[in-house]
Amino acid sequence: MVSKTIMCPKCKSHMKIEGNPGEKINVTCSNCNTKGFFTFPEEKHASKKETDSFAIEVNGLTKIFKDLKAVNNLSFKVRKGEIFGLLGPNGAGKTTTIKAILSLIHANSGKIKINEFDIKEEGIKARESVGYLPERVAFYPNLTPLQTMHFFCELWGVDKSVAKPLIKEVGLEDAIGRKVGNFSKGMVQLLGVAQVMIGKPPVYILDEPMGGLDARWVKTIREKIKMLNEEGATILFSSHILSEVENICDRVAIINKGKLIAKDTVENLNKYLKIKPRLEITIKDLDGKVHNVIKDLKVIETVDAKDNKLFVTCESSFRSQVITKLEEAGLKIDNIKTIEPSLEDAFVKLIERDM
Repeated sequence: MVSKTIMCPKCKSHMKIEGNPGEKINVTCSNCNTKGFFTFPEEKHASKKETDSFAIEVNGLTKIFKDLKAVNNLSFKVRKGEIFGLLGPNGAGKTTTIKAILSLIHANSGKIKINEFDIKEEGIKARESVGYLPERVAFYPNLTPLQTMHFFCELWGVDKSVAKPLIKEVGLEDAIGRKVGNFSKGMVQLLGVAQVMIGKPPVYILDEPMGGLDARWVKTIREKIKMLNEEGATILFSSHILSEVENICDRVAIINKGKLIAKDTVENLNKYLKIKPRLEITIKDLDGKVHNVIKDLKVIETVDAKDNKLFVTCESSFRSQVITKLEEAGLKIDNIKTIEPSLEDAFVKLIERDM
């Protein structure tokens, strides 16, 4: 028996379901009563993402700028075929780590391998297998997207015929004849994504690929990352958009002040931190107030109210007690929804603990 958290396609609320691998079950949303079905995926043996074959290996990486230790003895490994998220607050050392992996800056100590090539001893071979998107993408402003792509095709020794299809893939075909200098930040970022796909490298390293973009561009880049991964590519990317990382990453590493403070799947991080789901209880005429009957319950860890919604964190075994107390107090409950722990919950708790 396995558990799965799914999202209702209509009201976007989350619910937890249980079943056996391969089993197809009927599902009814507890929030809007939308009906559907869900098939639990079959168990995959010897999955590529579960092997000990690594695309990127970072061991004991340290980088010091004068009196600042930007990266402090950092170690992690990215499995071949997985999407790996590198997270941390501003100044945590994410960009420094990425530049050190690519040997764009020289580390003070540590060993780095890309597809088993040591970045110091076989740097050219290591970088040949990488598509890199920097945090700040820059192109010649007087060139068009097509001219830009042709330029990079020549650098990589790739046939120029791939340029137009890649531009179309990222949705820039209507701007193919415009000068890049007139592009918005989102359009420049999309052109950067097209550029890193030249030659279809097996490894992609993307530094804040969705930073500062509106929802439309974020969606496009998210879909490209998923597509590349489905085609077999390994992807390491840093991001501040925790919801996007949670949606597409197999594992995450969280760093703070240059140190690794956590590395695992989001689900396992939540288990380790003992972050509990929250109850979202809609109560008529609540008006953002926490009733005294709730404040006095010792089984509740946290409670908050906003408008007509009450948010309660407690052990699952005490939820019925909370509901009973509210009803006994004469409060009219219109709806109850469970909010599963998110990456943001884990991120905040880990950073606070490290501080």
